[in-house]
Amino acid sequence: MPQPSTPRHVVVIGGSMSGLLTAAVLAEHATVTIIDADRLPDGPAPRRGLPQARHVHVLWSGGARAIEEILPGVIGEWTAAGALRRSLPVDLVTKAAEGWLPRCGEKQFSISCSRDLLDSVVRARVLALEGVSTLQQSRVRGLEGSAARITGVRVDTSEEENRLIAADLVVDASGRGSRSRTWLQELGVSDIEQAEVDSGLVYATRIFEAPAGSHAMGFPIVNVQSDPRVPVPGRTATIVPIENGQWQATLSGTRGGQPTADPDAFIPFAKDVRDPVVGELLEGRKPLTDVSVTQGTANRRVFFEKADLPEGFFAVGDSVATFNPLYGQGMTVAARGLLAVRDLLRARGLAQPSVGRAAQRALAPQVSTAWELATSQDVLYPDATSTGMKPRPGSGLVARYVSRLMTGATTQEALTGAFLQVITMTSPPTHWFRPDVLWRVLRASGQGAHKAAPLTAAERTMGGLDRPGQPGPGEGRTEGDPTGAPADPVGRS
Repeated sequence: MPQPSTPRHVVVIGGSMSGLLTAAVLAEHATVTIIDADRLPDGPAPRRGLPQARHVHVLWSGGARAIEEILPGVIGEWTAAGALRRSLPVDLVTKAAEGWLPRCGEKQFSISCSRDLLDSVVRARVLALEGVSTLQQSRVRGLEGSAARITGVRVDTSEEENRLIAADLVVDASGRGSRSRTWLQELGVSDIEQAEVDSGLVYATRIFEAPAGSHAMGFPIVNVQSDPRVPVPGRTATIVPIENGQWQATLSGTRGGQPTADPDAFIPFAKDVRDPVVGELLEGRKPLTDVSVTQGTANRRVFFEKADLPEGFFAVGDSVATFNPLYGQGMTVAARGLLAVRDLLRARGLAQPSVGRAAQRALAPQVSTAWELATSQDVLYPDATSTGMKPRPGSGLVARYVSRLMTGATTQEALTGAFLQVITMTSPPTHWFRPDVLWRVLRASGQGAHKAAPLTAAERTMGGLDRPGQPGPGEGRTEGDPTGAPADPVGRS
């Protein structure tokens, strides 16, 4: 679309993953200034404004493909920098609420590495784009404008307080600590609804030295999930192989069952979840870091799309909705939503009236999908709290159907694929109700499912699980298990 002759300027609040991707999308139409309170690192290094980066971040294929569309070639750049492309479910050993999933041929994939590496590759690509600049170590103090139109932001920089930066469009990508709802209310924008579901989840992470040669052999992600149907605190344990020959291990627990920062309690906690395999794999491994703990992981959603927003504003990423990190949805939701915004802007241009409101509505479907997936589980845990939530008709029936689907996913490759199709946000949950999936769900059975973690003999040896008293490979399998040993890996990096 032809653009106006006067250059347009966009301010993006926050240099997060969602902020960087927003800048890449809007750079097609305007000059972009990214404002961030931190000094953005040149490489894969931690930063103060992203404390959750210390925990496991797995980028699902739905998000990886979306980011690849925005920044062509980025998946190759991630793997060249040390990230691992993991085939799902080949490179995944996971115990869902209904049991262990089989390791059959590739259905989806994930990108496994530290969050610092993920961000660094995207940051280098975006900051190299023409017309994109940054204002670092600067804190936005408020929106400039009125309830009718936002005209810029007020910023405290290292050199000047209350500096006005004019903009044709302001995008809030500042994350979980966003103040946009308050800023808009101060300008007279009322009735911005908010909802929250808080299971009291606490995360604890420690990085360990992986067994020599384990990355080369393609050692899988190992994950033991909780069962929200059981009225006890939900606790999980996960190992993700990441760059530099390391294992990133993350524990989580809801209210009444949270992990702590005590290093001596880390492995015992991992061994005391629904299956001890993660703790057993970590036993004897050399820790490379202290235990990092994060609290305040509530699911929170601001319904900007329902408000009468001013012209020249919209919000993205965690500024709109934060999810229990267990589900790995945040980056994928942001990326797929921004693809919808990109399509909107390419069709309408940036100068059209109400483009900010239209962008906010374009983001909403991806947010809604992730919100339903996360909150429908978290609200079940003991002592979970919720505000602003309205019961959805038929939610109990849907939950029972999905549980039956998951039971079938433990034995039927087609249902394993259907589960991954939605959980990786490649397709919406309506995919689970397609006639071919429905037919299989109605006939689902857990008979023949794995009783123990489906690791190969070589993986058990590599992981040090061949100690006396440990079950051997295949000993935890029920009679007549149709899956047998894991399929040959597909698409490993």
